[in-house]
Amino acid sequence: MAKRPTSQNVADMAGVSKWTVIRAFTPGASITEESRAKVMAAAGQLNYRPNLLARSLATNLTHQVAILVDDFENPHKLPVLERLTLELQAEGLVPMLVNINERFGHVHALLNAGQRQVDAVILFGTAFRNETLQDARLEGAAPMFVLARDSQIPGVPAISCDATIAIEELCAHLREQGYRRPGFMAGPQTLSTALGRRRSFKTFWVRHGVEHVPELPAKSYSMTSGAEAVRHYLQETSAGDRIDVLMCENDALALGALDVLRSEFGLRVPQDIAVAGFDNIMFADAPAYDLTTYEQPIEDMVKTTIDMILGRRERQTVQLRGRLVVRGSTKRT
Repeated sequence: MAKRPTSQNVADMAGVSKWTVIRAFTPGASITEESRAKVMAAAGQLNYRPNLLARSLATNLTHQVAILVDDFENPHKLPVLERLTLELQAEGLVPMLVNINERFGHVHALLNAGQRQVDAVILFGTAFRNETLQDARLEGAAPMFVLARDSQIPGVPAISCDATIAIEELCAHLREQGYRRPGFMAGPQTLSTALGRRRSFKTFWVRHGVEHVPELPAKSYSMTSGAEAVRHYLQETSAGDRIDVLMCENDALALGALDVLRSEFGLRVPQDIAVAGFDNIMFADAPAYDLTTYEQPIEDMVKTTIDMILGRRERQTVQLRGRLVVRGSTKRT
């Protein structure tokens, strides 16, 4: 294997010092355009690329960002990851995806990321808890950011869709359509990821005279769990006592519920039971589902997170407004 060219090789060919080569590849460094042009020409001929690892030792920055994900069953994750990694790379940052599971927990992942000297950690999942992330071993860890979820962790900013506004808009639409017996399907709840959607949903209906809002608990944010939850509810509840609209905490749950309502119980949507979701995933607008949902402002959330990581914006919790998308699964008129 051929030996890689060094900065000294480039300097010799360009007729400049080694430090001039280093400045030429350092954004914002002081160097004349003439010297930069010489360095770049020589680097091109030698096929030279700067050693980022060596640079990180000098700057104390690795330009690596760890992304911790713990619920890959949720189809909403893919478009967000696509946008997030695209924007990180555009800023010269290297995303490092970490699969959190029963064998590789959050503390283990954060300690591992610390050893790799990542510049920041983005928590993009549902299972992390306050007490876990406040483990004494994590003292001095890289700055953490929670994306697309609420956070109750002191010092850890959350960048999310404003759940209060979103649910208010969704519920106002449902009430306008004449629904009066609402139910809510919630995914697994943890201390630090209480999404606020369930709370806002119940608050709206209590304010409008509906004291009891049945809850359909789901084991995970997946179509399978959504199907299981609605199946159990329909089996245990007589037709006359059932809800007339089901709000699901995310679209994956809603799609699973729709499949069971129609194919297993022969119910009409929305005539017998209406269904709404949250996220506006790629399958939501398919004719088979035609799901009313709420679209999160992914691009704005991602850009806000990266601005905080790069110090262009103060690190603080931010809630952004999304967009209501009305489709046939709730429209009576």
